[in-house]
This record gives sequence, structure tokens and C-alpha cells, in this order.
Amino acid sequence: MTAPQDPDAPEAGVRPGVDEDAVRAALRRVVDPELGADIVDLGMVTGVRVGEAGPDGVPVAVEVALTVAGCPLRAQIRRDVETHVGSLPGVAQVTVTTGVMDANQRRAVMDRARRAAARAAPATAVPDRARVIAVASGKGGVGKSSVTVNLAVALADRGLTVGLLDADIWGFSVPRLLGMQGGVEARDKKMVPLERSVGTGLLRVLSMGFLSDEDHAIMWRGLVLNRAVQQFLEDVHWGDLDYLLIDMPPGTGDIQMGLARMLPRTEVLVVTTPQLAAQKVAARAADMAGKGHLRLIGVVENMSDFTCEHGTSYSLFGSGGGRRLAREVGVPLLGQVPLHPSMAVAGDAGAPVALDDGGPLAPVFAALAEEVATSAAPVVALDGCSARLLDRVAAAVAAGDVPVTPAG
Repeated sequence: MTAPQDPDAPEAGVRPGVDEDAVRAALRRVVDPELGADIVDLGMVTGVRVGEAGPDGVPVAVEVALTVAGCPLRAQIRRDVETHVGSLPGVAQVTVTTGVMDANQRRAVMDRARRAAARAAPATAVPDRARVIAVASGKGGVGKSSVTVNLAVALADRGLTVGLLDADIWGFSVPRLLGMQGGVEARDKKMVPLERSVGTGLLRVLSMGFLSDEDHAIMWRGLVLNRAVQQFLEDVHWGDLDYLLIDMPPGTGDIQMGLARMLPRTEVLVVTTPQLAAQKVAARAADMAGKGHLRLIGVVENMSDFTCEHGTSYSLFGSGGGRRLAREVGVPLLGQVPLHPSMAVAGDAGAPVALDDGGPLAPVFAALAEEVATSAAPVVALDGCSARLLDRVAAAVAAGDVPVTPAG
């Protein structure tokens, strides 16, 4: 006697639940460890095909576009796709084909990765409203710290509250450049930055120089360096800030990568000098910003032409490096700081040239602060702007929650 057939049972050879939606759901469990988001959200899945059911199940083909042809994670991503899709009930075989993104696809992936990183960023003591700018250089000796300090002072002189974090753990120089010293106090198990009034504004400063003797070498590396910077961001009473400027160590090492993970909203300002060699090295710092998915806002050329007392200008360190670099990386040249003895004298005295009324460099840094505050202003996010608000109003109207009065 033949048993009655269940009308709800699937046909022979057909496996329930295996369709494109189920495959894409499984692919959301495949995370690109370098970009920190799943390959579906990143737009890396360019094709999914579910074949005809056979006696062993359904064959599935997945196409994945990688950011670069020689992606070192190719094998891992392939294995993860095979594992997660292959674990779906009824899947008999998974075929993974990898390709390479074009420039537009790569740009879109980086945008998505940046947004994903911002959502997953760890909590810090830096207020959300503060604009975070890391001042970077490809190598030492270009006056990056002097530019950072004087830009911070010029911003504070506009009546703003500016945090200044000296992230150059090994080669800290911010305390001397500002003429500040003293131990860092703790309140509620958090460090309290030292403060300095600047006009109607305020400067809050934290540096390893306040915690270590200036003559003692700090021999840290890797995770220890990152942990120190992490503490400067998390375990500090920064209070309400308009800006946080970060004086980065030269180069593209551990601290730079750690900052990109901890504060993904950070913007990068690159300092170079005019000569071609410095420009080429500074380009690496700009490349670091791109690979860390940080917004590069501009270039500052330090040690530009020197003008003698007779009014003749000399290009002692070459010329055009800042403009060439800005053009190469596609950002504006925000300022050129002339080579002038007052910079070194003021730095040794702890009296920033940005506060030297009547001095030759004060207007230069005032103009740079204006450029940073206006021309290089951040792109407005839609989360809190009027465009998002209008979307919500439109949705409420469509849902009938808001009465609409006919015009006229």
C-alpha cells in the first residue's frame, strides 16, 4: 500500500529555502577583515546564481569583486564564501569566481567601509561635535609640530575651544613649543589636560611630555604605542571641544593605523616642504589617509621662500612642492608658511608666532585657520541636517500623521 503524500512536502530534487535571498543572507556573514564590513554591504558581491536542483542539491555560483588583483585576502574570502553558502540546507556545490573592481567601484567600497567604520567605532572621550584633524607628514624635519601648534593657537584665537593631542609619543615637542609644563592630574580616574587661554578661546593640551622627562627616551612600539594613544582619546576629560588637533608622528606606522580605527571621522592635513624629495615622501602620508579611509582636507607647505631684509626672496629649499603634492592628491593647498627665523626663536621660547601681533607669521596662521574653518570644512552628514529632517516630514505626511492644508 502506498503511503499518502504530504501536500506540503517539497518536490523530489528540490531543496527548500535555497534562493538568491538566502544566499545573500549567508554572504552577509562573510566579513572583509581589512575593511571591517560584510561583502554584501560593501558591494563586493557582483553576482549570485542558483542553479537547477539535482539529486544532491542545488549548485550556487557567487561572483566577488576584490579591491585589487593581488588581494592577500582572496583565499580567505573564497573559503568563507564556500563555508557560509555551503552550510545552507540543500546546497550541493559552491563555485566562487573573483574579479577586480574598477576605480568607481573601489571608490564606492571605500565610502561604504568608512561609514561602517564610523558606526562601529569605539566610544572615546572626544565629543561628537568636535572636528578632529590629524596633522601628518611623510618624514621628520618639515616643521609639522610647529605648524600644528600654531594652527591650534590660531583657531583658539578665533574664540574656539581647541584640544591639542601630541601623538608623537617618541618625539614629543608640543610642551616646549607652547611653553607649558607640569604634571597631568587625574579626576575620576581620567587625565585632565593642561589648559592655556588664548584671547577669548581656550587650548587644552595633552602630551607624553607632561608624563615623562624631556631627556628620557621612550622605547615603545606596536601595541604599547597604540594603547597610549587610545588612553589619550578614551581616558581624558577633554570636555566640550570645537576642534581636536592631533600632532602625528612622522611616517605611516602603528599610531596612524590605530587612529584610523579609533577615530574614523578624523580628517588629515599633510605638511611638506617645497623640495621635490619632501613632496614625494609626504605623498605617503596622503596615501596613508586614503588607505585608512580618512578624509584628506589639504596640504600646508612649510619653509617656503625666505625674504631678506632688503625684500629679495630666496627659495632655499626649492619651490613648488606643496602645490605639486596638492595637485597630485587632489586637495587644495591651504597655506604656505615662509621660512623665517622667528619660527625657531618663538618655538624655543614657548611663544607661538601665531600670537605675535605685528609679526610676519601671525597673519599667515590666521589665514590658515580661516581656510581650515571654511574652505576645508567637513562634508555635512545627512543624519542631522535639514535634508534628513525634510525626509522625515515627507514620510510623516505620506503616513497621514501630519495634516496638510491645501495651498490657496
